[in-house]
Amino acid sequence: MAAISNTAATVSAARSRNNAQRTYRSDSPYQQRTTQRDNPTQMLIKQAVDHLIRQLEAGKSEALTAYLAAMARFHNYSFGNILAIARQKPDATRVAGIRTWNEMGRFVKKGEKGIQILAPMLGYRRNRKEAEASAESETKPQNVLIGFRVVYVFDLSQTEGADLPEMEHSVSGTVGEHRERLIDFLGQQNIALEFSEKIAPALGVSYGGKIALLPGQSKAEEFTTLVHETAHELLHKAERRTMTTATVRETEAEAVAFIVGQAIGLEMDKSSSDYIQLYHGNAALLAESLEVIQRTSAVILGAIQPEAPATESETVAEVA
Repeated sequence: MAAISNTAATVSAARSRNNAQRTYRSDSPYQQRTTQRDNPTQMLIKQAVDHLIRQLEAGKSEALTAYLAAMARFHNYSFGNILAIARQKPDATRVAGIRTWNEMGRFVKKGEKGIQILAPMLGYRRNRKEAEASAESETKPQNVLIGFRVVYVFDLSQTEGADLPEMEHSVSGTVGEHRERLIDFLGQQNIALEFSEKIAPALGVSYGGKIALLPGQSKAEEFTTLVHETAHELLHKAERRTMTTATVRETEAEAVAFIVGQAIGLEMDKSSSDYIQLYHGNAALLAESLEVIQRTSAVILGAIQPEAPATESETVAEVA
């Protein structure tokens, strides 16, 4: 029996490695273009992911925790900028440009180095025919994304001055109204929720259109379990389900639960950060996985935190 078990484990590991080495197709705008000229955000992501892999290969598993924590704190930012902030200042908690900090009565300390991120540039781009047609019809051209530019933001710890008000979303270990809002969100997505002792010892199960939870969990544990299963419902359907291993899908859902739980103030177990080793140094797969984790957690947080903090565009607009 031991020989059979070892053989099965070897086959499973080989399959996992093969899956990790496959080339994955992504809907991500960051991974559809490969040159810095076409999409500088792609280079930003590559630098951050390569840095993360080096940290993990050096045994610094806390590096992933810092990235996931950044996703929790800056979920209104783009994926590339979240990675950039986490790479340059893993302990950042609140960032803004110099002008914004000055308006809040705070000033950047002498000698502090800014955190480099990318801000979108909007403008008018049209050919001669479109310009002539617009002149004849007297219609105003619409703003379009014409590129990105480097801007610098600074973390709260890099500034000094007037005290800031407490962040609205600091919950300190209680779920509050987030549970009810998450359940409402599931209803809007036509995902049924039930409680069943039959799923034990599992805490939660996702069936595709239905989630079952084990009764008797603490409120915090039940909430994070529900987020975990919601992540499965949003992430792991159809094509993506066939393109990833079961272990990767489980750890993606766990990462989403970590981000959402931390964002609302729950004390989260950080052991899930070691899951990144499953990618065997495959930067492309790691980047895709981190991005879908960020997008999914942002969707859930947007649903349970209706009064979200300022968006990224509002943060970087003042450095225009």
